[in-house]
Amino acid sequence: MNGLSPYLKLLRPHQWVKSGFVFVGLLFGHAWHDAMLVQNVLLAATAFALAASAVYVINDLADRERDRAHPEKCRRPLAAGTVSVTQALLLAGGCLLAALMLALTVSNTVLVIVVVYALLNVGYSMGLKHVVLLDVFIISAGFMLRILAGTLGVGIAPSHWLLLCSLMLTLFLGFAKRRAELNVLAGRGGSHRKVLDDYDPVLLDKLIGICAAGAIVNYSLYTVSAETVAMHGTTNLIYSVPFVMYGIFRYLFLLHRRGGGGDPAAALLRDFHLLGAFAGWFATVVVLLARI
Repeated sequence: MNGLSPYLKLLRPHQWVKSGFVFVGLLFGHAWHDAMLVQNVLLAATAFALAASAVYVINDLADRERDRAHPEKCRRPLAAGTVSVTQALLLAGGCLLAALMLALTVSNTVLVIVVVYALLNVGYSMGLKHVVLLDVFIISAGFMLRILAGTLGVGIAPSHWLLLCSLMLTLFLGFAKRRAELNVLAGRGGSHRKVLDDYDPVLLDKLIGICAAGAIVNYSLYTVSAETVAMHGTTNLIYSVPFVMYGIFRYLFLLHRRGGGGDPAAALLRDFHLLGAFAGWFATVVVLLARI
């Protein structure tokens, strides 16, 4: 098992939690009673998890020299030398091939979305990550493509409100990630990630504040909009808003007071408050929608 550990670490399975965005359409589209739709969404989520692992491997390959200058990322398998370049390429290729095959079993649309996701992230790894602001928008685009795979890809109409809210939330997480990197590297950001030379704490704090407020306001407006009330038959979704607010505020606390914010997936799985906020939000939404 010890021999497999570096490969599992390279695939970053804890990041598969991000495939949860694929299920947004299933939840808010009242489609969970359709067994075929549920199966297709599960396959699409699995395809995205495998594609994401392939992307992480490629990104680690491109960053392995810079990662050696980072106090935490220096322990990644490629930076530490526990996995060779050839092994990493084979692993990435296998994951990507499996992802494409799974996507194709769902629909051509999901296949196209996964291909776009892969190409976008290859471009990110090869140089777009050095373009200030665009780097975070590309990170956000990855989440938006997950939502589209779980909606357009399986025949569920995506909600414009939820797309907008997800955009603001993922931009918030992306800028928070850059802020966390500045915190950790303390003035040596450019040595690890060139784009960090174009960011500074004041700018990032303003961007984070705008996106956090945008996410909360947009989600709040979604819960009380006429379109939402007509679709779900309830005005009570507004009671899920406090969980969203608490989760965002807790994330800001972890970013500024606990040295967190660099890895949203890890923070969600490790922080009891974040996990509780998500569980409360999810339970509230499921209970309200299941009553319809």
